[in-house]
Amino acid sequence: MTGRPGSSCLLLCRHRSLAAASLGEAACRLPGRCIASVWRGSPAITPQPSFSLLAGVFVDARLKSEKSNTYGSNVVKRIIGAVTRPPGTAKPRPSSPRSVTPPPAVAPAVAPSVRRVVVDEGSAGQRLDNFLLRELKGVPKTHVYRVIRAGEVRVNKGRAQADTRLELGDEVRIPPVRLPQKAEAPAAPAREFPIVFEDEHLLVIDKPAGVAVHGGSGVSYGVIEALRRARPEAKFLELVHRLDKETSGLLLIAKKRSALTALQDQFRDRETGKTYAALVWGDWPDKLKVIDVPLVKFVGSDGERWVRPGTPDEPEAKRSISLAKVVRRLGGCTLLDVTIKTGRTHQIRVHLQQAGHAIVGDPKYGDFDKNRELARGALKFDRMFLHARRLRFTHPASGAELELTAPLPAECEKLMTAWTPQT
Repeated sequence: MTGRPGSSCLLLCRHRSLAAASLGEAACRLPGRCIASVWRGSPAITPQPSFSLLAGVFVDARLKSEKSNTYGSNVVKRIIGAVTRPPGTAKPRPSSPRSVTPPPAVAPAVAPSVRRVVVDEGSAGQRLDNFLLRELKGVPKTHVYRVIRAGEVRVNKGRAQADTRLELGDEVRIPPVRLPQKAEAPAAPAREFPIVFEDEHLLVIDKPAGVAVHGGSGVSYGVIEALRRARPEAKFLELVHRLDKETSGLLLIAKKRSALTALQDQFRDRETGKTYAALVWGDWPDKLKVIDVPLVKFVGSDGERWVRPGTPDEPEAKRSISLAKVVRRLGGCTLLDVTIKTGRTHQIRVHLQQAGHAIVGDPKYGDFDKNRELARGALKFDRMFLHARRLRFTHPASGAELELTAPLPAECEKLMTAWTPQT
């Protein structure tokens, strides 16, 4: 074969681990039987017929240069001086200095199976579809209604409709439904809150500001999850109504399904009374006592839920009524009692803001410069001054009229004292 001009090659015998010859350009004419196969595929190498090289026969040839400075280091050390290994053994790999952590074992998914749930006191009177939505959290609502229509859900071994009312002791067959795999949320810490009233039917607490009433929308847990964790023996705990995270005050929680439905009916029919203490910027006009402005909910560019004043002809606008009464005038602020006749989202906050008197400390609809100054000032007041101070309703079991009150939080009282004119 012919080598690349200016190159040399080392030929090894096929039968012995001996160097046969080092050939220069002129003498490189051997058949491709030995190390020449390393160059196979090179365009500069073409096999030529010549003679056979027998084991142990050396071909005397000279390099074009009298002295090679690469032969000893590149060829002899790496090829001739290499350690021989028995045939069929792989080259040992150097051990890595770093320890490789094996991937965590993934627990096999548990196949869903049929469940049979007996209706307890907490679920008695509930619609079948709502019962299933609670039992199958995470399953799309459309799928829940599909399995009901298909007859896969049975009540006392018979088919049932979505609006079937469950009774105490009913057996509900829930078909196997594969729940979506979600990252497990951190468990809510057990926590009790100041109790204003409690019996076997309901619980009224004084919620502090800065605590959400339930998890969701970026909040892992709220009041209801913490209460359930603190009271593992409680079979039923559900919110009757809601308060904003920034609002403090009275929050009503049902301990029985019957109490929940009865109280929610009262709120829906406006048979309850809810009064809030709100401190607003500026001097509230005495003649402004009724705010009847429809409200529209929308999602802003930041992805958050907002509310704005609307007009009666807007399809999305809902009528909203708030009654305002001046309680005390302070230096540059007014303390109001606000009673709501409708329970719209952010109703009081938007009604007062659109009237030109935003709530002190409101982070969403308030005066941000004044809020920042107040939070950084000597009083360090960094919350919204809105407190659910009075709640009136009919007891769901006894029928008695209850009117509960919660005093202003200490930080609100401190601000009122500091801003009250000295006489």
